[in-house]
Amino acid sequence: FLCPCLIYGAYVFLPFDAPLLPTISARLVYTLRCAAFATFPIVLGMIVSGISRLCSPALEPFGELQQEVEIHRTYVSQSVHLFILYFFNMAVLATYLQQEVLKLIPLLTGLFAISRLIYWLSYAIGRSFRAFGFSMTFLPLLAMLLWNLYSMFVLEPENLLA
Repeated sequence: FLCPCLIYGAYVFLPFDAPLLPTISARLVYTLRCAAFATFPIVLGMIVSGISRLCSPALEPFGELQQEVEIHRTYVSQSVHLFILYFFNMAVLATYLQQEVLKLIPLLTGLFAISRLIYWLSYAIGRSFRAFGFSMTFLPLLAMLLWNLYSMFVLEPENLLA
């Protein structure tokens, strides 16, 4: 319930609008530029993972990992997988949204980045706390997927393969 409230509040109260994007290619470029910001938590995780591996007291660097190193490695791996799903869903979503609601693209990007950072922090604190951060990432992704499927098969079935 928190994600729709955050998105709605940001949509109403943040003073910016999406630029005029009349063509599908312009929308995809806009989505690609927004998605570049969503890679920030992943790159940060890679840096921290490398530093933690470098500072690890393990005698063999490619041997069994300590828990501190494993947390960061797992976070980066899961974030990359979720980013791929996020990006493809966002690209499809950008083609179906009206011009007035294209403001959702950067808002969903920001939510993705913030929720991945929250997940990372809660995962480092304890494995039982990570459900909140994961749900903030996964549930908007699931909503985008459902909207994309609804748009493809119900709203515009004649343009499905066009």
